[in-house]
Amino acid sequence: MSRLPLPEDETTSALAARVVASGTVSGQTVSTAESLTAGMLASTICSVSGASAVFWGGIVSYDNSVKSGVLGVREDLLADKGSVDPDVARSMAAGARRVCGTDWGVSTTGVAGPNPHDGKPVGLVYLGCAGPQGYATRELRLEGDRAEIREQTVWAALRLLVESMARES
Repeated sequence: MSRLPLPEDETTSALAARVVASGTVSGQTVSTAESLTAGMLASTICSVSGASAVFWGGIVSYDNSVKSGVLGVREDLLADKGSVDPDVARSMAAGARRVCGTDWGVSTTGVAGPNPHDGKPVGLVYLGCAGPQGYATRELRLEGDRAEIREQTVWAALRLLVESMARES
């Protein structure tokens, strides 16, 4: 496990600004589906002036019933794999994109601690990103306390979204 490097020029705020700038220039929109970050990712994007041109909405899906009922994550997937799984992250991102009607959906699911969840260790996180040309997922194994893991997850989700949007521009 490790802490994610946070280069000075790639602060969380700078990455959020890049998401907003990219979406503004390309005319593309973004939505979020968050479990362990519980709205922090959406809040970070919306802290950027002009975010309303890009950010359309987000779903905090802390409970599996919201993951399945709102985002469309298959109940059998949640029963078999649990909520901390790359396929769940992918499905959450696709669900955010569908529900909010956006070009991009990005998701976070994982274990922030202090205790393991469904047999998954603290610090295990999956990110999902759904866009016009398909999906990306990323596994993270993070260290730190609950707040640090959640902050690192927001940074990594923004980084994944920036990279994905850049590939499609």
